[in-house]
Amino acid sequence: MTIAFLFILLFALIFFGMPIAISLGLASITTILLFSHDSLGSIALKFFESQSGHYTLLAIPFFILSSAFLSTGGVARRLIDFAIAAIGHVRGGLAMASVLACMLFAAVSGSSPATVAAIGAIVITGMVRAGYPMAFGAGVITTAGTLGILIPPSIVMLVYSAATEVSAAKMFEAGFIPGIMMGLLLMVAIYIVARVKKLPAQPFPGFRTLLVTGGRALGGMMLIFIVLGAIYGGVASPTEAAAVAAVYAFLIAVYGYRDIGPLKGKPWVSEGESIGSAVVRNLLYFPRAMVMSVGDQEVRKVIMDAAKVSIMLLFIIGNAMLFAHVLTTERIPHHIAETIVGWGLPAWGFLIIVNLLLLAAGNFMEPSAILLIMAPILFPIAVKLGIDPIHLGIIMTVNMEIGMLTPPVGLNLFVTAGITGKSMGWVIKASLPWTLLLLGFLILITYVPQISLWLPEYLNELRGFAPGS
Repeated sequence: MTIAFLFILLFALIFFGMPIAISLGLASITTILLFSHDSLGSIALKFFESQSGHYTLLAIPFFILSSAFLSTGGVARRLIDFAIAAIGHVRGGLAMASVLACMLFAAVSGSSPATVAAIGAIVITGMVRAGYPMAFGAGVITTAGTLGILIPPSIVMLVYSAATEVSAAKMFEAGFIPGIMMGLLLMVAIYIVARVKKLPAQPFPGFRTLLVTGGRALGGMMLIFIVLGAIYGGVASPTEAAAVAAVYAFLIAVYGYRDIGPLKGKPWVSEGESIGSAVVRNLLYFPRAMVMSVGDQEVRKVIMDAAKVSIMLLFIIGNAMLFAHVLTTERIPHHIAETIVGWGLPAWGFLIIVNLLLLAAGNFMEPSAILLIMAPILFPIAVKLGIDPIHLGIIMTVNMEIGMLTPPVGLNLFVTAGITGKSMGWVIKASLPWTLLLLGFLILITYVPQISLWLPEYLNELRGFAPGS
């Protein structure tokens, strides 16, 4: 009775258009008041603990802030120039370069819609000018943008870690190889289509241009090495690495690239200026830029936008943790786990159910909300069936990728529709072949667990831990 009431009320509230965070909180509180012996005081305490008791959650606002600075600055433009110089000369290379740019930007942003918005706004128009069909370019970018939640650092992986108490560092390690594989799979598919449709190739710009564009993009790409190097090397936790990333992104956008902030438009070396004079001038600029950034309108807008997104996401997480508290106190996951295990389902059969359930949920809810609702239920069942929690996390993340491409609430579809000015139906049709490719990748990830688990296990061995620890 309690289980039925909780879920019927939750989905009824969502169906009538109530925000997901309020739906989660209201359904949880109503269930507690009607069926539980918990007091209202315990509800307030649990809501507070949901934020203060999860150190990993601190990484989310930091990664969102770093993504906001890099999205506002010219990082995307420089990454695209480098990607085009690197592989634009291959047939279909401009589309392949777009995927590479998405992979690089995903590794510095952690957000799928941000990746589509930053890269797609530039490259879709460029592909059309170069002779690519607009539908082809839009489909590629909409799909490649989903790498933002698979290639670490990933906000979705942090949410899964908070919901299940799984190590965020291990989730990041596990997502690295699948993310690279998905990007390469897209590039191979693009190359095959390009050969069949005789899509154009750019002339090779030369090694000098490759080095120059690589040098210009290095400021943004260094964030990848700083964050992932610190986490994989055991130097910093994901939360500490996220804090460093936010500071670095601010410095590279405001002082390094100077795309926003008080130094906007000021060159590193003026015409006719000596190197020594330029060095002294730029050193004097640094404290000035730091002080003036406090009141700079562009910098403040970036911080405010990041704060709004962080507050919205953390409010959802707080209410979802309250929902998970109700599930736990009423032993709902335990009852569901016993029922499913009682069916005698093998692990592979359970994973089919997991994928179908998550794909269906992806049509109607935002990824973080799905994870916070479903992970506490699916996690104990997976553990009983011997499925590795890290592997389950990667399966759920890939399902969330596909959810970004499925109507009616696929966020990437909305972003691409806004960029191209086309209808949602047009974008869905353009993305469909690539979504099918992603479904094939999901099957591969689901039933070949070592794709996800090899790197975490290998790094564990290097650190001297026993396998599986």
